[in-house]
Amino acid sequence: MPFIDSKITVPVAKDKKEAIKSRLGRAVSALHKTESYLMVGIESDYDLWMAGEKLERGAYVSVSLYGSASPADYDRMTASICEILEDELGIPGRSVYVTYHPVSDWGWNGSNF
Repeated sequence: MPFIDSKITVPVAKDKKEAIKSRLGRAVSALHKTESYLMVGIESDYDLWMAGEKLERGAYVSVSLYGSASPADYDRMTASICEILEDELGIPGRSVYVTYHPVSDWGWNGSNF
C-alpha cells in the first residue's frame, strides 16, 4: 500500500491532477506495487523553499511504502516521478525532491496489515 503525497509550487488543474495520478499508478510498478492499493495526494500552489530561496517551479514528493524496496527500485521510481512532473507541469528534475518512507505497520479497514 503506497501513498504518494506531492506538494507542488504551481497551480495544478483538475485534468493535470488526473493525468499525474494515472501516470503514478503505472510508475508504482517500479516498487513492485500496483495501482489497486495506491493512494495519491496532490497539493498545488504550495510554498517551498530550498537553500533559503523560494522555488517558483518545484515539488516535494513523499512516498510511503508498506514494506520496502531496493535502492535500484527507488532510483527507477524517482526517475519516473521527475519525468511525470516535467512532462505534465514543466517542473525540472533538479527542482523535484523525493523521499521514501518504508512503513512496517499500516492500518486499514479497522485492522493492520
